[in-house]
Amino acid sequence: MNQVLIYIFWISEILILYPYILYPLILYIHNKARPRKLMWEQTNPFVSVLIPAYNEIDCIEATIRNKLSKNYPHDKLEIIVISDESTDGTDECVEALSQEDNRVSLIRQEPRRGKAAGLNLAIKHAKGEIIVFSDANSIYDSDAVAHMTESFSDESVGYITGELNYSISGNAASEHGSDAYMKFENIVRKLETGYYSIIGVNGGVDAIRKELYKDIPPDLITDFVLPLHVTDQGKRVIFDPRIKCYERPNEDVSAEFRMRVRVALRALRGLVYMKRLMNPFNNFKISFSLISHKFIRFLGPVFMIIAFLSNAMLFNYSNEYATLFSIQLIIYLIAIVGLSKNLPEVIRKITKVPTYFLISNSAFFVAFIKLFKGETMAVWKPRQG
Repeated sequence: MNQVLIYIFWISEILILYPYILYPLILYIHNKARPRKLMWEQTNPFVSVLIPAYNEIDCIEATIRNKLSKNYPHDKLEIIVISDESTDGTDECVEALSQEDNRVSLIRQEPRRGKAAGLNLAIKHAKGEIIVFSDANSIYDSDAVAHMTESFSDESVGYITGELNYSISGNAASEHGSDAYMKFENIVRKLETGYYSIIGVNGGVDAIRKELYKDIPPDLITDFVLPLHVTDQGKRVIFDPRIKCYERPNEDVSAEFRMRVRVALRALRGLVYMKRLMNPFNNFKISFSLISHKFIRFLGPVFMIIAFLSNAMLFNYSNEYATLFSIQLIIYLIAIVGLSKNLPEVIRKITKVPTYFLISNSAFFVAFIKLFKGETMAVWKPRQG
C-alpha cells in the first residue's frame, strides 16, 4: 500500500511542476539545439484595431488616443470600438472622438453578448488586412503597431502577440502575483515561438491576418481559441517581445479570482472545442505544447489535492515524507498569509508566487466544477471579473 502511495505522490508532484519547470526546460534545450530566427520587414498594410468595451468610460478615451498616436501611417489605420451595450457614457465618448478623427468608429452590440460575439460582429466591418485586438485599458508603446505588421512579413506567421506588462501602484497580492505570472508566461511564449507556435496569447496586444479569422462561439475565449484556429490552418502564432503593452492589474484579490475563474472556464470549454489539436497524429508539436502548457496545468488542482493527501498518508512512513509534508504545509500557509492586505514589502516578495499559484489553481478547480455543470461566462465587468 505504501509503495502505491509513493508512486501516486511522486507522479502528482511531477505533474504539478511539469508545466512550470520541465516543459520550459524541454523547450529551452530544443531551441538551443535548433535555433529559429524571426525575420522582420515593414510593409505598412492597412490595420484595423478592434477594442471591445463594456462601461469603460474611465479609460476608453486614453486607449483610443494612444492608438491614434502610434508611429504608423495615418491613412493605414482605423479604430473600431465595440460597445457591449454600455450604459456609462462609453458610447458618447467614442462618438465624440469619431467627430475629431474619422478613423474612429463605434459599433454597439445589443443585447449584451460578450467579447467573442463583439469581435465576430466587428470583423465584418473591418477594412484592415491585419486585425489588432486591444483591451479597453491597454496602452501600447509608440512603435507597437509597426512592430506587429513587421512580424507578418514572415508568411508562415498568421497570428502574433506582444509583451504585456503590468503597472503596479500598490502592494496587493493580486497585483504582484499577476506581474510575476505574466513575466513567466512571456518567457514560455518566447520559448514556444522558438520551438514552433505559442499556445494562448496576451489578449490586450495581439493581431491576426484577417483572412484567417474564424467566428468564435460567444462562450469561448478568443485569446485562446482564435490562435488555435490559426495553427489549425497551418500558420504559426508567435510572441514578439518588441511589442510592448501596459495595463493596470486587479488590485482586489476577489476580483482577480473571479476573472481567473471566467478565463479558465472559457479556456476549458475552448480545449473541449479544439480537442482534435491534442491528437499528436494531427500535429505533434502543437499537441505537445497544448497538452503541456494548458491541459496539464489546468489539472494542477487535482494533482495538488492528490499529492497533499497521499503525502499525509505517508507522514509516518519515513522522516523524508514527514519533512515533505511539512514543506507543503508551510508553502500553503505562506500562500494564505499572502492573501492579507498591506503586508510589508519583504514579506510580499516571499508570498506573491505561492499566493497567486493558490489563487490560480483554486480558480481552475472552480472552473472545472462550472464546466461539468454546463455553466458559461461570456460577459464581464471591468475590474470586477
